[in-house]
Amino acid sequence: MTPTLVRQHASHADSAPRVDRYARARDWSEIQERMLVPLYEAVYDRLEVGPATRLLGLRCGSGLALLLAAGRGAAVTGADASSPERLALARDRLLPDTPRDANGGVPGGPRGHSPRGGRSGGRNRPRARAAVRLLDGSPGAVAGAETAAYTLVTVFEPIGCLAGDSEGLGELLADALPAAARGAAVVLAGWGPPERCATSSVLRVATKLADPLRSARSWRPARRDDLEEVAQRAGLKPDGSGRVACPFGYADVDSAVRGLLSTGLFDAAITATDAKQVDKELTEALHPHRRPDGTVWMPNVFRYLIARVP
Repeated sequence: MTPTLVRQHASHADSAPRVDRYARARDWSEIQERMLVPLYEAVYDRLEVGPATRLLGLRCGSGLALLLAAGRGAAVTGADASSPERLALARDRLLPDTPRDANGGVPGGPRGHSPRGGRSGGRNRPRARAAVRLLDGSPGAVAGAETAAYTLVTVFEPIGCLAGDSEGLGELLADALPAAARGAAVVLAGWGPPERCATSSVLRVATKLADPLRSARSWRPARRDDLEEVAQRAGLKPDGSGRVACPFGYADVDSAVRGLLSTGLFDAAITATDAKQVDKELTEALHPHRRPDGTVWMPNVFRYLIARVP
């Protein structure tokens, strides 16, 4: 899901609670990110990702999609300038032997923050892979250092649930595509039709609570041509698409709340009201999706588009 952070208005600056972005990044890595694994795997299967693949993952987050591609033998590079906290977790997940600074953090990452811990770290971490790179900044800034062009570029962060959530994606692609080979596949992801996404009803809570901040982006249903419009603006040629079932399943309501909050989609609502109010209304919105055993289950369909670099 696309993280949407809205600046606090002056009237809320003192009273609005600060979001613990490190905790949110851990919740994303440990709870929410895995919900998109069927999407990652479907794309990798279709494009036959393997040892011949040089993958650039834009907005790579905490790196699970990169980890799966590396497990298939692909050389992977991840970039995410918008969330240093998630990128720090990606380093711990993909490059566990990276030296730490004196404060326990990762050189180039958030000062003094160690991403170790939780299910993303510890004894189950994979071995370091030589063909893995993670970038704090723009992938275009290091394009000249590449010995071979990328054959696959992915943006797995789904668009199509908030008005304007594709803003900036064109610039991101324009910056990265010079490092891609001619004919390289570019994969964009988006939410499916709201009638096939049970989570849509829950996301509307964020819009309702954030309404006092008129600058907050509002929920809107996904449109059929959202991904095609982004590809067209980037000068890419569509070359196929698909739909994938990505149910959101949680052990309990608390896990569901933490997972959904980790997306960043409710940050504007927290700024407009308070964290307790958001938790309360989000819990109520999840009630119809709670099963008798206490688990939470929301079927969703996501769409992906494959385009080609001309």
